[in-house]
Amino acid sequence: MANTYERNIYLHDVPLDEAIADWHSALGAAGLLAPLSKESIPLTDALGRVTAEPVWALISSPHYHAAAMDGYAVRSEETRGATETSPLLLRLGEQALPVDTGDPLPAGMNAVVMIEQTQPVSRDGVEYIEILAASAPWTYVRPMGEDIVASELVLPANQRLRSQDLGAIAGSGHTEVTVYRRPRVAIQPTGTELVTIGSELKPGDIIEYNSLMLGAQAEEAGCIVTRLPIVRDNYAAIRDAVSAALESHDLVAINAGSSAGSEDYTSAIVQELGELRVHGIAIRPGHPVVLGVAHLPSGQSKALVGIPGYPVSAAMTFDLLVKPLLYRWQGLELPDKPTIEAILTRKTLSPLGEDHFLRVTLGKVGERLVATPLAGGAGVLMSLVKADGVVQIPRFSEGHDAGEKVKVELLRPLSSIDSTIVAIGSHDLTLDLLADRLRQGQPRRTLSSAHVGSLGGLLALQRGEAHLAGSHLLDEESGEYNTGSIRRLLTPHGVRVVLLGFVNRGQGLMVPKGNPKAIHSLEDLLRADMAFVNRQRGAGTRVLLDYALTKRGLNPRQISGYERQEYTHLAVAAAVKSGAADVGLGILAAARALELDFVPLFDERYDLVIPVEYYESELLAPLLALVQGQDETFIQAVQALGGYTTQQMGQVLAEL
Repeated sequence: MANTYERNIYLHDVPLDEAIADWHSALGAAGLLAPLSKESIPLTDALGRVTAEPVWALISSPHYHAAAMDGYAVRSEETRGATETSPLLLRLGEQALPVDTGDPLPAGMNAVVMIEQTQPVSRDGVEYIEILAASAPWTYVRPMGEDIVASELVLPANQRLRSQDLGAIAGSGHTEVTVYRRPRVAIQPTGTELVTIGSELKPGDIIEYNSLMLGAQAEEAGCIVTRLPIVRDNYAAIRDAVSAALESHDLVAINAGSSAGSEDYTSAIVQELGELRVHGIAIRPGHPVVLGVAHLPSGQSKALVGIPGYPVSAAMTFDLLVKPLLYRWQGLELPDKPTIEAILTRKTLSPLGEDHFLRVTLGKVGERLVATPLAGGAGVLMSLVKADGVVQIPRFSEGHDAGEKVKVELLRPLSSIDSTIVAIGSHDLTLDLLADRLRQGQPRRTLSSAHVGSLGGLLALQRGEAHLAGSHLLDEESGEYNTGSIRRLLTPHGVRVVLLGFVNRGQGLMVPKGNPKAIHSLEDLLRADMAFVNRQRGAGTRVLLDYALTKRGLNPRQISGYERQEYTHLAVAAAVKSGAADVGLGILAAARALELDFVPLFDERYDLVIPVEYYESELLAPLLALVQGQDETFIQAVQALGGYTTQQMGQVLAEL
């Protein structure tokens, strides 16, 4: 059935600051930039809420003169002249009255003598205490109002309430506090291809988890969140669901459908329900954002946004555009994230005309903080999971060169980054197991690995950008692993390293279950009906392939797909699993992980290359203890992957 709306198929390149200003102008005109209405709530429910009014003390704290020690209440003037050599006796019950900490100070008394500084004395049937020193007025007494004086300001408006704040409010005589109402946010996922978490998947299905993620971001900002059911790609159905949600929420975020495809309805729906102020912002990721204001039949106005469907775009645009509004509604400013300068490890290219938000991992290598770019696709959610920070590359900048200083907005504390071991080099699944085992034993220690291939890892060591590199570079002349490349790339630059044995692993051809094209050898790759997926230049697996092809006299130019590159064994396996390729060279563990068949061809060494200064450092000591101590739990996990042997793990194979 055809839809009756007029679809706005155009995406614009509005600069970020202009887009925010335009949207906020419309929100302001609709009265949607001011904090939300007020409500009074019990103190037991107030943690994390924001005061909408100042809190004035109803009573003093303490509201009486209170003893601050266990002892005796006395009149200060009656203790004058007491010394160790000339102690004074005070008659118990008249001149000295027993008190415990917190007791009201008896009338007429103005000081307390600690019980430890007294000695009971009995003379002629009368009880006294003996004191060895005089007490100044108000000694060991908490005078009324010492903490809070009735009518004084306890807390100002617009303060997020902490645990100590709740105590102060209660201590000043209140049982409730007036706060801003929490914003009510609805997340509306759209898309015929979406299925709920836990569904049995078939090709073309996409698990709908953006509402979980976006809702959590709103909850982190203090909101009440409604995650609405998935609505299929139908204009009327989406419009009606959004209209219903607007009645009871302050902001509705439509997820997906914000681009310009045939089933992208968000901009038209926003236009029908109110004002479409922005459709497309010059940022990456997150270009197809929709910002608007809905006007309800009741006369109310509500904020309405369209968030891109790709998960990284969704998370980053919500954080960048929506979160500041949610804080503003609660009388707060968005907290500043700390920034720091770091050295970029790789050249990065940025799209001209767009602010580019580049995700990076961070680590302190020597005296330098280094930032390694992560995979940048808008659908690569793991780039946010692994990211330690974000580098904003301004519009009309072409990017940054390797070695250039960049400003990084931190996503986790700098103290944890100081405890990060930076591994740059060849990808292997055992590094993930090692990272997990390391974290279990050392919760503050992190192994952060970037997969740039064996050659890229050695070059990172050459530039002083990593603590270690995983490498399996085969020297075509000698048939040796790693030593030749180390002598060629590191030794001339004065980089002394320890070559540490890690794992031996099987490499072979990963093919679909049942091996439908009967692939059994490298020669089969040259067949006309074959689609191959390769590893990137500089990867040890690609070097191994080229070495084997040369030995067999096979021409790589005759392999369809030889130039198609992936950066990890799992990415190659995924290409085969999806049907995008018939075959790829990789490790058995990757084939098993994606339930592929495996044709074994080679056995190779995968070593850790560690500069001497880090090999002997405290930072790497826990990791080396796992590797060299042959940690049994770790060894079992490695062997369970399949295709690995560990007989050389932890052995120093060479010092170069």
